[in-house]
Amino acid sequence: MSSPDNMPSTSAALPAELMRLYPFAAHYHTLPDGQRMHYIDEGSGPVIVMLHGNPSWSFLYRDFVKKLSGSFRCIVPDHIGCGLSDKPQDYRYTLGQHIRNVESLLDSLGVGDFNLVAHDWGGAIGCGLAARRHDRVGRVMLMNTAAFRSVRIPLRIALCKVPFLGALLIRGMNAFAGAAVHMAVERKLPDDVRRGYLFPYRNWHDRVANLRFVQDIPLHKAHRSYSTLAAVEDGLATLEGKPVLLAWGMRDWCFSPSFLAEFRRRFPAATVHEYADCGHYLPEDAGEDLLMRAEAFFAPLLTGATAQ
Repeated sequence: MSSPDNMPSTSAALPAELMRLYPFAAHYHTLPDGQRMHYIDEGSGPVIVMLHGNPSWSFLYRDFVKKLSGSFRCIVPDHIGCGLSDKPQDYRYTLGQHIRNVESLLDSLGVGDFNLVAHDWGGAIGCGLAARRHDRVGRVMLMNTAAFRSVRIPLRIALCKVPFLGALLIRGMNAFAGAAVHMAVERKLPDDVRRGYLFPYRNWHDRVANLRFVQDIPLHKAHRSYSTLAAVEDGLATLEGKPVLLAWGMRDWCFSPSFLAEFRRRFPAATVHEYADCGHYLPEDAGEDLLMRAEAFFAPLLTGATAQ
């Protein structure tokens, strides 16, 4: 599955309790700019690319990989600055750069046709990628995310965009990743799972992308990523007619039901599952039911019912 330059290695830095939850070989792809992107590459069969957001990492999809890798090839990267990937301090942490990074990874692995699962920032990144390769993408599963322009932003996130204050809150006080393990779920996370989410973000240095993602939210035309997000939004039209699954935690205070309504408007034929009692980290709150729906959604790929 990996090229000679990207052979798997053991992530010795992971604590034993985390390896029990996340028992995957570590793979690394060196991007054109020299940064190393960590990714999971498990199973064989039709390819499913899974993209996380901020402030999570590929750990979000650990149960998806366990469930689906018996029949599918699951490729799950950590965006630069996140998870087990490099965390450069002076880097262009923009939407466009993240899209290019995933594209570089897929090219390095020789991936042609693929399917997509995306959450949070992974939606904009993944839909941007899918629009560029609309002739290669098959099925698309979106969870509590956005891939279009919006001026909706919760006050608690808006505060984190304030210069200096945002750095103090996110990088100094861990008020983003640290808060998410409590505020992004409706069901209390087990202690080991909570520590798993927080493991990559233990200090000021390691929380650089947590801040940069927030700073990259484009709310006005002058923002550096506004035109990129506008292009991602326009590109959604290229996905019309493809099978789309929208799974949504309806108690998400960030990507609220209004975002789901916008996706339903754009993809009227989509299959929709609303989880009334679930929050932002839907894979944690919805558990086995979500996994079963994901498995059923991608099952037609195994019989050649749609693009693989």
